[in-house]
Amino acid sequence: MPQFMQIIGSITLALVPAYIWGYIYYKKQPEDKKLVAMTFIAGAIAVFPILIYKALWEFFPSINAFHLASFYNEDIIGITTLVKLPLSLLITFVFVGILEELMKFFSIKVVDDDKNLRCVDDSIEFFVIAALGFAFTENILYFYNIWLTEGVSNLFMPFLFRSSFSTFAHIMFSGVLGFYYGEAHFAKTVLQQEIRDGRGKWMLRLHKILGWHKEKMFHEERMLEGLLLAVGLHAIFNVLLEMNIGFMIVPFLFSGYLALEYLFDKKENHKKYGKVLVGERNH
Repeated sequence: MPQFMQIIGSITLALVPAYIWGYIYYKKQPEDKKLVAMTFIAGAIAVFPILIYKALWEFFPSINAFHLASFYNEDIIGITTLVKLPLSLLITFVFVGILEELMKFFSIKVVDDDKNLRCVDDSIEFFVIAALGFAFTENILYFYNIWLTEGVSNLFMPFLFRSSFSTFAHIMFSGVLGFYYGEAHFAKTVLQQEIRDGRGKWMLRLHKILGWHKEKMFHEERMLEGLLLAVGLHAIFNVLLEMNIGFMIVPFLFSGYLALEYLFDKKENHKKYGKVLVGERNH
């Protein structure tokens, strides 16, 4: 079969989960369709810098993430008595998580640049759409490679797994980061609500003692929390795959699905804060 047919076939297969998951989450927080399309495309393009980085491994082996982590091959982390994880693998997965989540984050910044966020739900939605674009490109590459090397008859199970699990995993990682990004973006208003609800008192005391600007610090803290959580979830998912702990993937992702549902349904996340000051965030 000519390769262009395999390319078209791989794109078609990758469109299926992108459309289904996109429809599910677009209904939760409908956005401007043009902006959604641009965000999806930006997320899809965000894969290519990572591909370029990997291509450079051939010419500059020292920048290979697996090579850099190989110094810790002998160090073992015992997750259980039966499952042991090389520290080098964990370091690599954390690095991969940071790289992929940052690329999705930058795709949001390029397209939306904070101007279109009215509420925290908007932030979650845009991050989910960017994640779908990222997963779309990844899926094309996976399907095309399997089609070429193993034949179309061996595509069914990878298609089911990538469509159901891997695509949603990207949605989960980015959706969580989107929530924290939204709270950071509306730091002043969110922090005021936190204070009214009697939360975060220890943080405010620490800010006062150290002389930090509380809204600015709240913004930085939420951004760091979101990135660490997204990267941590990403690394856990990769570890489950690598260590063949498949029975843990379903409850792991199901918990993520419930968490995203909770964030979309949370009343505080629906509050419209309007446009922030021109050239400024409201923190």
